[in-house]
Amino acid sequence: MSNQTAAVAAPPGEQGKGWWSRTFDSFQIPQYRLFLSAIMAQMAAMNMQMVARAWLVYELTNSYAMLGLIGLANAVPMLGLSLFGGVMADRVQKKRVLRDGQWALGAVAIATGVAIVLGIISIDKGTGVGFLMATSVLQGIVSGLMMPSRQAIIPEIVGPARLMNAVALNNAGMNLNRLLAPGVAGLLIAVLGVELVFFTIGGLEILGGLLAAFLHTSGALPSLRRGTMHEMKEGLVYVRDHTLLMGLLFLTLLSVLLSMPYMSLMPAFAKDIQVVQPGGYAWVGNIPLLGSVPELLTKSSFRLGLLTSISGIGALIGSLLVASMASKHHGPAFLWTILGVGVMLALYSFTTSFTFALLFMIGVGFAQSARMSLSNGLVQNAVDDAHRGRVMSIYMMEFGLSSFSAFGVAVLADVIGIKWAVGGAAVLLVPIALFYFAFVPGLRRMR
Repeated sequence: MSNQTAAVAAPPGEQGKGWWSRTFDSFQIPQYRLFLSAIMAQMAAMNMQMVARAWLVYELTNSYAMLGLIGLANAVPMLGLSLFGGVMADRVQKKRVLRDGQWALGAVAIATGVAIVLGIISIDKGTGVGFLMATSVLQGIVSGLMMPSRQAIIPEIVGPARLMNAVALNNAGMNLNRLLAPGVAGLLIAVLGVELVFFTIGGLEILGGLLAAFLHTSGALPSLRRGTMHEMKEGLVYVRDHTLLMGLLFLTLLSVLLSMPYMSLMPAFAKDIQVVQPGGYAWVGNIPLLGSVPELLTKSSFRLGLLTSISGIGALIGSLLVASMASKHHGPAFLWTILGVGVMLALYSFTTSFTFALLFMIGVGFAQSARMSLSNGLVQNAVDDAHRGRVMSIYMMEFGLSSFSAFGVAVLADVIGIKWAVGGAAVLLVPIALFYFAFVPGLRRMR
């Protein structure tokens, strides 16, 4: 059976399952439960770090461009090594890559916490940006090597019939962390200090590595004794020769480049745009909605954590919805989620009300999470096992490229304002989604 035919094949036994059993189908597999536990620890660390590092950089520099640049420092090595990470995923035991990668990320986080304690990173002195830049590069190196294995191991654990369900549950775990971890990080920064967040991140990464060590060793293919560059080229040729897969990857790239920059710039929205004044009220129009504002809500670090967490509510719902979907709906649903991301993110970008920002961020989280689950599952269903790691490395490269987009949008924000830079990019997703609806029927038929 060809790959593109396989991409539209429905999993067996789907029709007789109820909503609950269909949604949590992959939990029947013990190895998947272990894998998801390891990833949950890593995802909690990742979400806490997004808040802590972004807040720290913005406090040190008060610069939109620096927020984009710190992400760029992470993206360059990630892009440079992602294809090599894909070759590793196709030739090396994936669980070892996950285990060692999470331990390395834990060491970097702990080193950052120590640097804050020792005063190498100091908000009062305005020092430490170089150190954070270096750790961002190190994290990009590790992530570039690790992420293809993290994605490619899923079908080995659950098989093709449960693949979309497992990918969506994986995203649900990420979004549950996105709901809880950023708020915890913001609260810890506001109450106990940012260094404690980095020590917590390190502990979570080490725990995730320990759990990954108990996964079964399986799925590594025998070495064909061909050079790494030859393997990379073969993966690129494979994508080129599968037109629908290439179109799907290109659409995912566009949606990532235009929608993801807001994440790097959220500290600026929390501090400069969606401001809550002390002693005032949270207003919707002329109506005081929340009564007297708690003192904690006036702190930008707490608002940042709350905005990031609240998006996890919608994101969790979105990923669970995808996990429960019938397979025949996946292609058109993917296009609808891109349209939804564009609309909701534009609304979020232009509001100055923190109350409305919270509401729109739920919508952004819902559409973004569903988009990520659907694109990941559709790509993995469209490839064969021999090329899966390399194709997923190309897929994951798109998220590294988003940091270049974030840097460009951040520089543009310094010129035309952050609302127009982020909101304008988001609006472009609307005609792109409509174009694919009208002129790419093959994607609409994908399952």
